[in-house]
Amino acid sequence: MTVLKHLWAVPALLAYSCYSYSSEAPVYGVTNNAASAGYQWVMTNVLPQQLGLTVGNVIYRYTTEKERADAMLVHVQNENARGSGYIFRETDDWSGVDGNTISKIVPVPDIDISFWGAGSIEVEGTGTVLDPQVFYTYKYTPCEDQQSDPECPGYVDPMAAVAMAEVVMSQESDEYMQDEMDRKANLKSQKEDEEKKEREKTLSKEEVEERLEKLLGVINTDLMAQESQALHDALASINYLPTSYLRQVNGGEYRDARRLQDAELPRNNKSARVGLAQQVLHDKMVQSQYQK
Repeated sequence: MTVLKHLWAVPALLAYSCYSYSSEAPVYGVTNNAASAGYQWVMTNVLPQQLGLTVGNVIYRYTTEKERADAMLVHVQNENARGSGYIFRETDDWSGVDGNTISKIVPVPDIDISFWGAGSIEVEGTGTVLDPQVFYTYKYTPCEDQQSDPECPGYVDPMAAVAMAEVVMSQESDEYMQDEMDRKANLKSQKEDEEKKEREKTLSKEEVEERLEKLLGVINTDLMAQESQALHDALASINYLPTSYLRQVNGGEYRDARRLQDAELPRNNKSARVGLAQQVLHDKMVQSQYQK
Protein backbone atom coordinates (compact mmCIF):
# COMPACT_ATOMS: atom_id res chain seq x y z
CA MET A 1 0.00 0.00 0.00
CA THR A 2 1.34 3.43 -0.95
CA VAL A 3 0.62 6.12 1.60
CA LEU A 4 0.94 9.77 0.43
CA LYS A 5 1.33 12.49 2.99
CA HIS A 6 -0.02 15.21 0.69
CA LEU A 7 -2.58 15.20 -2.07
CA TRP A 8 -0.45 17.37 -4.32
CA ALA A 9 -2.40 16.63 -7.47
CA VAL A 10 -5.70 18.12 -6.30
CA PRO A 11 -4.69 21.80 -6.33
CA ALA A 12 -3.22 21.37 -9.78
CA LEU A 13 -6.40 19.79 -11.09
CA LEU A 14 -8.51 22.48 -9.48
CA ALA A 15 -6.50 25.05 -11.37
CA TYR A 16 -7.77 23.54 -14.61
CA SER A 17 -11.40 23.57 -13.57
CA CYS A 18 -11.95 27.28 -14.26
CA TYR A 19 -10.66 28.84 -17.43
CA SER A 20 -12.09 30.39 -20.55
CA TYR A 21 -12.94 28.05 -23.39
CA SER A 22 -14.15 28.10 -26.93
CA SER A 23 -17.33 26.37 -28.00
CA GLU A 24 -15.27 23.64 -29.71
CA ALA A 25 -12.55 22.87 -27.12
CA PRO A 26 -13.27 20.33 -24.33
CA VAL A 27 -13.64 21.62 -20.81
CA TYR A 28 -11.62 19.86 -18.08
CA GLY A 29 -12.45 20.16 -14.43
CA VAL A 30 -12.48 18.61 -10.97
CA THR A 31 -15.34 18.55 -8.52
CA ASN A 32 -15.52 19.85 -5.01
CA ASN A 33 -15.17 17.38 -2.12
CA ALA A 34 -18.04 14.95 -2.57
CA ALA A 35 -17.64 13.67 1.03
CA SER A 36 -17.71 17.09 2.66
CA ALA A 37 -21.14 16.38 4.18
CA GLY A 38 -20.53 12.76 5.20
CA TYR A 39 -19.79 9.26 4.01
CA GLN A 40 -22.54 9.23 1.32
CA TRP A 41 -23.25 11.62 -1.56
CA VAL A 42 -25.48 12.08 -4.62
CA MET A 43 -23.61 12.49 -7.89
CA THR A 44 -26.12 14.94 -9.41
CA ASN A 45 -24.99 17.33 -6.66
CA VAL A 46 -21.33 16.67 -7.41
CA LEU A 47 -20.81 16.52 -11.19
CA PRO A 48 -21.86 19.32 -13.60
CA GLN A 49 -24.95 18.14 -15.43
CA GLN A 50 -23.51 18.43 -18.94
CA LEU A 51 -24.43 16.26 -21.90
CA GLY A 52 -21.51 14.01 -22.85
CA LEU A 53 -19.57 14.59 -19.60
CA THR A 54 -17.16 11.77 -18.70
CA VAL A 55 -15.20 11.01 -15.52
CA GLY A 56 -11.46 10.25 -15.96
CA ASN A 57 -10.16 9.92 -12.39
CA VAL A 58 -11.33 9.38 -8.83
CA ILE A 59 -9.09 11.09 -6.28
CA TYR A 60 -9.56 10.49 -2.58
CA ARG A 61 -7.85 11.08 0.75
CA TYR A 62 -8.80 10.05 4.26
CA THR A 63 -7.27 9.14 7.66
CA THR A 64 -7.90 5.94 9.60
CA GLU A 65 -7.97 5.56 13.33
CA LYS A 66 -7.36 1.95 14.44
CA GLU A 67 -5.15 -0.50 16.31
CA ARG A 68 -2.50 -2.45 14.39
CA ALA A 69 -4.03 -5.81 15.28
CA ASP A 70 -7.55 -4.90 14.12
CA ALA A 71 -8.81 -6.05 10.71
CA MET A 72 -10.21 -3.20 8.62
CA LEU A 73 -11.26 -2.69 4.98
CA VAL A 74 -12.26 0.70 3.52
CA HIS A 75 -14.25 0.86 0.25
CA VAL A 76 -14.55 4.08 -1.77
CA GLN A 77 -17.31 3.37 -4.27
CA ASN A 78 -20.08 4.46 -6.66
CA GLU A 79 -23.13 2.45 -7.60
CA ASN A 80 -23.91 1.66 -11.23
CA ALA A 81 -26.82 3.97 -12.08
CA ARG A 82 -27.65 1.99 -15.23
CA GLY A 83 -27.34 -1.51 -13.81
CA SER A 84 -26.47 -3.53 -10.74
CA GLY A 85 -23.32 -3.49 -8.62
CA TYR A 86 -20.73 -0.71 -8.74
CA ILE A 87 -19.37 1.39 -11.57
CA PHE A 88 -16.36 2.22 -9.35
CA ARG A 89 -15.02 0.53 -6.21
CA GLU A 90 -11.57 0.90 -4.71
CA THR A 91 -10.73 -1.12 -1.55
CA ASP A 92 -7.93 -0.33 0.92
CA ASP A 93 -6.87 -3.11 3.35
CA TRP A 94 -5.73 -1.68 6.68
CA SER A 95 -5.51 -5.00 8.50
CA GLY A 96 -2.25 -5.44 10.47
CA VAL A 97 -1.13 -1.84 10.10
CA ASP A 98 -1.46 1.26 12.21
CA GLY A 99 -3.96 3.99 11.43
CA ASN A 100 -2.65 6.56 8.95
CA THR A 101 -3.59 8.89 6.08
CA ILE A 102 -3.88 7.72 2.50
CA SER A 103 -4.19 9.62 -0.79
CA LYS A 104 -4.92 7.98 -4.15
CA ILE A 105 -5.54 8.89 -7.78
CA VAL A 106 -7.45 6.08 -9.49
CA PRO A 107 -7.83 6.46 -13.27
CA VAL A 108 -11.09 5.29 -14.89
CA PRO A 109 -11.75 4.93 -18.65
CA ASP A 110 -13.74 8.14 -19.26
CA ILE A 111 -17.02 6.73 -17.95
CA ASP A 112 -20.14 8.66 -19.01
CA ILE A 113 -21.98 10.67 -16.38
CA SER A 114 -25.11 8.58 -16.83
CA PHE A 115 -23.40 5.57 -15.16
CA TRP A 116 -22.35 7.33 -11.96
CA GLY A 117 -24.76 6.48 -9.16
CA ALA A 118 -24.66 7.26 -5.44
CA GLY A 119 -21.20 7.43 -3.88
CA SER A 120 -20.09 6.32 -0.42
CA ILE A 121 -17.22 5.27 1.88
CA GLU A 122 -17.87 1.91 3.52
CA VAL A 123 -15.88 0.41 6.43
CA GLU A 124 -15.60 -3.33 7.15
CA GLY A 125 -13.98 -4.42 10.43
CA THR A 126 -12.77 -2.33 13.33
CA GLY A 127 -11.66 1.23 12.80
CA THR A 128 -12.82 4.71 11.86
CA VAL A 129 -12.38 6.92 8.78
CA LEU A 130 -11.67 10.57 9.53
CA ASP A 131 -11.60 13.69 7.32
CA PRO A 132 -12.67 11.99 4.06
CA GLN A 133 -12.13 13.83 0.77
CA VAL A 134 -13.29 12.51 -2.61
CA PHE A 135 -12.88 14.32 -5.94
CA TYR A 136 -13.74 13.44 -9.54
CA THR A 137 -11.98 14.78 -12.60
CA TYR A 138 -14.16 15.24 -15.68
CA LYS A 139 -14.30 16.66 -19.17
CA TYR A 140 -17.03 17.61 -21.61
CA THR A 141 -17.46 19.48 -24.86
CA PRO A 142 -19.49 22.62 -24.16
CA CYS A 143 -21.52 22.44 -27.35
CA GLU A 144 -22.27 18.75 -27.07
CA ASP A 145 -25.52 20.19 -25.79
CA GLN A 146 -26.21 23.18 -28.04
CA GLN A 147 -28.36 24.77 -25.35
CA SER A 148 -25.57 24.72 -22.77
CA ASP A 149 -24.07 27.98 -24.03
CA PRO A 150 -25.56 30.85 -26.10
CA GLU A 151 -22.29 30.87 -28.11
CA CYS A 152 -22.86 27.29 -29.29
CA PRO A 153 -23.76 26.87 -32.97
CA GLY A 154 -27.44 26.09 -33.24
CA TYR A 155 -28.28 27.59 -29.86
CA VAL A 156 -31.93 28.63 -29.63
CA ASP A 157 -32.97 31.36 -27.23
CA PRO A 158 -35.62 29.72 -25.02
CA MET A 159 -37.67 32.92 -24.85
CA ALA A 160 -37.52 33.33 -28.61
CA ALA A 161 -38.49 29.69 -29.03
CA VAL A 162 -41.47 30.18 -26.71
CA ALA A 163 -42.50 33.32 -28.58
CA MET A 164 -42.20 31.51 -31.91
CA ALA A 165 -44.21 28.60 -30.58
CA GLU A 166 -46.91 31.01 -29.42
CA VAL A 167 -46.99 32.64 -32.87
CA VAL A 168 -47.27 29.26 -34.58
CA MET A 169 -49.98 28.15 -32.17
CA SER A 170 -51.83 31.43 -32.72
CA GLN A 171 -51.67 31.00 -36.50
CA GLU A 172 -52.84 27.42 -36.24
CA SER A 173 -55.63 28.53 -33.92
CA ASP A 174 -56.71 31.26 -36.37
CA GLU A 175 -56.67 28.79 -39.26
CA TYR A 176 -58.66 26.30 -37.23
CA MET A 177 -61.22 28.93 -36.27
CA GLN A 178 -61.55 30.06 -39.90
CA ASP A 179 -61.96 26.48 -41.08
CA GLU A 180 -64.58 25.91 -38.39
CA MET A 181 -66.47 29.05 -39.41
CA ASP A 182 -66.38 28.00 -43.07
CA ARG A 183 -67.58 24.54 -42.16
CA LYS A 184 -70.50 25.91 -40.14
CA ALA A 185 -71.39 28.34 -42.95
CA ASN A 186 -71.43 25.48 -45.46
CA LEU A 187 -73.58 23.37 -43.16
CA LYS A 188 -76.01 26.26 -42.70
CA SER A 189 -76.22 26.83 -46.46
CA GLN A 190 -76.83 23.14 -47.10
CA LYS A 191 -79.52 23.06 -44.43
CA GLU A 192 -81.27 26.10 -45.91
CA ASP A 193 -81.19 24.51 -49.37
CA GLU A 194 -82.65 21.28 -48.01
CA GLU A 195 -85.40 23.16 -46.15
CA LYS A 196 -86.23 25.12 -49.31
CA LYS A 197 -86.53 21.91 -51.30
CA GLU A 198 -88.75 20.42 -48.61
CA ARG A 199 -90.98 23.51 -48.66
CA GLU A 200 -91.27 23.25 -52.42
CA LYS A 201 -92.26 19.62 -52.09
CA THR A 202 -94.81 20.32 -49.35
CA LEU A 203 -97.98 22.14 -50.60
CA SER A 204 -100.67 23.68 -48.49
CA LYS A 205 -104.16 22.14 -48.40
CA GLU A 206 -105.57 24.96 -50.55
CA GLU A 207 -102.82 24.51 -53.14
CA VAL A 208 -103.42 20.76 -53.27
CA GLU A 209 -107.20 21.22 -53.72
CA GLU A 210 -106.71 23.89 -56.37
CA ARG A 211 -104.30 21.75 -58.35
CA LEU A 212 -106.54 18.71 -57.98
CA GLU A 213 -109.57 20.67 -59.19
CA LYS A 214 -107.70 21.92 -62.23
CA LEU A 215 -106.43 18.44 -62.94
CA LEU A 216 -109.92 16.90 -62.69
CA GLY A 217 -111.34 19.65 -64.87
CA VAL A 218 -108.80 18.93 -67.56
CA ILE A 219 -109.47 15.20 -67.26
CA ASN A 220 -113.28 15.65 -67.47
CA THR A 221 -113.00 17.98 -70.45
CA ASP A 222 -110.75 15.54 -72.20
CA LEU A 223 -113.11 12.64 -71.43
CA MET A 224 -116.13 14.56 -72.70
CA ALA A 225 -114.32 15.53 -75.87
CA GLN A 226 -113.26 11.92 -76.36
CA GLU A 227 -116.84 10.64 -75.80
CA SER A 228 -118.28 13.23 -78.19
CA GLN A 229 -115.75 12.33 -80.83
CA ALA A 230 -116.46 8.60 -80.36
CA LEU A 231 -120.26 9.16 -80.68
CA HIS A 232 -119.76 11.28 -83.75
CA ASP A 233 -117.57 8.66 -85.35
CA ALA A 234 -120.13 5.91 -84.55
CA LEU A 235 -123.06 7.85 -86.02
CA ALA A 236 -121.06 8.75 -89.07
CA SER A 237 -120.09 5.13 -89.65
CA ILE A 238 -123.73 3.98 -89.91
CA ASN A 239 -124.80 6.94 -92.01
CA TYR A 240 -127.18 7.97 -89.24
CA LEU A 241 -126.29 11.59 -89.47
CA PRO A 242 -128.32 13.47 -92.16
CA THR A 243 -126.42 15.29 -94.81
CA SER A 244 -127.69 18.57 -93.43
CA TYR A 245 -125.67 17.85 -90.23
CA LEU A 246 -122.49 18.60 -92.08
CA ARG A 247 -123.94 21.42 -94.21
CA GLN A 248 -122.97 24.89 -93.29
CA VAL A 249 -125.90 27.19 -92.63
CA ASN A 250 -125.56 30.71 -93.78
CA GLY A 251 -125.99 32.69 -90.65
CA GLY A 252 -126.67 36.30 -90.11
CA GLU A 253 -127.82 38.79 -87.57
CA TYR A 254 -131.41 39.20 -86.49
CA ARG A 255 -131.92 42.76 -85.67
CA ASP A 256 -134.74 43.84 -83.37
CA ALA A 257 -136.17 46.74 -85.31
CA ARG A 258 -139.11 47.42 -82.97
CA ARG A 259 -138.68 49.23 -79.78
CA LEU A 260 -141.09 50.32 -77.10
CA GLN A 261 -141.58 53.99 -77.26
CA ASP A 262 -143.09 54.11 -73.76
CA ALA A 263 -141.08 52.37 -71.10
CA GLU A 264 -144.03 52.26 -68.63
CA LEU A 265 -146.71 49.65 -69.38
CA PRO A 266 -150.38 50.46 -68.50
CA ARG A 267 -152.10 48.46 -65.78
CA ASN A 268 -154.56 45.73 -66.93
CA ASN A 269 -157.25 45.53 -64.25
CA LYS A 270 -159.26 42.90 -66.14
CA SER A 271 -156.42 40.45 -66.05
CA ALA A 272 -156.18 40.96 -62.31
CA ARG A 273 -159.85 40.02 -61.85
CA VAL A 274 -159.46 36.93 -64.03
CA GLY A 275 -156.42 35.83 -62.08
CA LEU A 276 -158.27 36.28 -58.77
CA ALA A 277 -161.30 34.29 -59.99
CA GLN A 278 -159.06 31.47 -61.08
CA GLN A 279 -157.40 31.42 -57.67
CA VAL A 280 -160.77 31.20 -55.90
CA LEU A 281 -161.85 28.35 -58.16
CA HIS A 282 -158.58 26.50 -57.47
CA ASP A 283 -159.11 26.81 -53.71
CA LYS A 284 -162.65 25.38 -53.96
CA MET A 285 -161.38 22.39 -55.91
CA VAL A 286 -158.73 21.71 -53.32
CA GLN A 287 -161.18 21.97 -50.41
CA SER A 288 -163.75 19.75 -52.12
CA GLN A 289 -161.56 16.69 -51.86
CA TYR A 290 -161.54 16.93 -48.06
CA GLN A 291 -165.35 17.51 -47.65
CA LYS A 292 -166.17 13.87 -48.32
